[in-house]
Amino acid sequence: MRTFFLLWLSIGLAHLSFAQTTITTQQWQEDLNFLQQTIHDDYPFLFKKTTADKFDATIAELRRSIPQMETHEIVLAFAKVVASFEYGHTSVPWGHFEGIDFYWMPYHLKQFKDGLFIQATTENHPKALGAQVLEVEGIPAEKALATVKPVFPTENDEFFKAYGVNYLANAQVLHATRVTPTLKKNITLTLKKEGEVFQHTFQSFDGQDIPNEYTYVQEKEGWLDARDNSRDPLYLKNLDRIYYFEYLPEAKTVYVRHSQIQDDPQEDIPAFYERLFSFIEANEVEKLVLDVRLNGGGNNYKNKPIVTGVIKSRINQTGSFFVITSGQTFSACQNLVNELHTYTNAIFVGQPTGENINFYGDNRTINLPNSQLPVRLSYAWWQDKPQWANDQWLAPHIAVEMTAGEYVTNQDPALETILDFDLDEFITDPMGYFTQLFITGKIEQLKSDAARMSRDPLYAFFDFEGEFNAAGYNLLASNQMQESIFVFQMVTDLFPDSANAWDSLAEGYWRSGNEEKARELYKKAMAMDPDGATGDNARRMLKQMEERH
Repeated sequence: MRTFFLLWLSIGLAHLSFAQTTITTQQWQEDLNFLQQTIHDDYPFLFKKTTADKFDATIAELRRSIPQMETHEIVLAFAKVVASFEYGHTSVPWGHFEGIDFYWMPYHLKQFKDGLFIQATTENHPKALGAQVLEVEGIPAEKALATVKPVFPTENDEFFKAYGVNYLANAQVLHATRVTPTLKKNITLTLKKEGEVFQHTFQSFDGQDIPNEYTYVQEKEGWLDARDNSRDPLYLKNLDRIYYFEYLPEAKTVYVRHSQIQDDPQEDIPAFYERLFSFIEANEVEKLVLDVRLNGGGNNYKNKPIVTGVIKSRINQTGSFFVITSGQTFSACQNLVNELHTYTNAIFVGQPTGENINFYGDNRTINLPNSQLPVRLSYAWWQDKPQWANDQWLAPHIAVEMTAGEYVTNQDPALETILDFDLDEFITDPMGYFTQLFITGKIEQLKSDAARMSRDPLYAFFDFEGEFNAAGYNLLASNQMQESIFVFQMVTDLFPDSANAWDSLAEGYWRSGNEEKARELYKKAMAMDPDGATGDNARRMLKQMEERH
């Protein structure tokens, strides 16, 4: 068995076609009923991030709406229904539905740290190349992305940023989600380049002609790339190879780019990694960098030589072995990074992965009986870590995100961060560090370091509020009341705008017997979040207090 990810998902194109004649309203409704029943009968385990009731309500609404919808709207509505499970392997490959001429715009988008940019376009649009996208048909880019997002099988936000942003390049998606009120063959973007803000209109083209490699469009076949193509940064070098390594003698570092969990035709994975680790043992190597930021998966049974090779190598030391991840790190590569995270001393750098830590992978294709629209439904639960260690993604220890300018000039801030890394200046286990300060009574240092680190962008993906909050509840559960109140109070100092922080502090006071203070803080939390879950909890707790008296 294996988990995998197909790159067609990045732009919604599937390398397949299927028979389709005119489908009546009744037939579409029959297909919808079939999908609903199939999921309830054979895939009820997919109801993890949504509920069966919400799913059925969405189905009922779509059933009522089908008579008023155009064919492309119906197809994309089916995609939206399946995307509601929020697993990247569970999707509708809608891009080649026979009978629909999908209108793709000749631009390829990338989400960088400083915004959404045109990474590539055709020779007919040189002015737009490298420009920041401010609006799509007059809609702010951020709002347009949020509008099309429900159609995409979004596993997490990083996955959507990596693969889903190019739904803004499809006219049918823009119309079905009402970014545009009508279906258009041309789309106007408001762009910003070199300080100038201007509008630029693109005419649709055959979307299969994009020379796309690992979600980066190459400068060939009439396409232009925003970056300087006179040289390639290491992460975009030798893209004809699945993996390669290069020695950086001045840094005493070996760099590996590995972009699929598949055997390269020139050298299989076991042979490659045997050669790699032999090189490390025979040469002056102080750091190994494994770059999987372009790796969308493959066959996870091929991960073993990588993981065992690292474990056996002398390079498996904190500060010597680094893994670069991004939202493109997905599927079988999520299995790989999970194992490296568990069994090695890797320091992770970059952006969070595009997959949940534990996830539904391998899928079966179900063809709907009338339309033959294929629906891919995941059935295999991959659990590399305990249930309580699950999360929306594997977060890096060191947060590094590329800007558009760094891409254009071929810089690699993730690799540069690794080459400059000093273990004495970075704390890879913040909660272990804080716990030790707490145990040894170094309270002022704990508070000052927590304040400093929570503001440091390198720790951007460490959940300081959540981790401290959990520590407070652990203390509360062991009847260490004053200690828990201290921790909860520190959380409110660090995150004064968090209603949940004040709600937790209120519970600490309530459990310790100070109902007056608890009541004051619950009212504060309720006022900060009157219509949200935290406000509802505070309201319930206040009601309980009243009922006790």
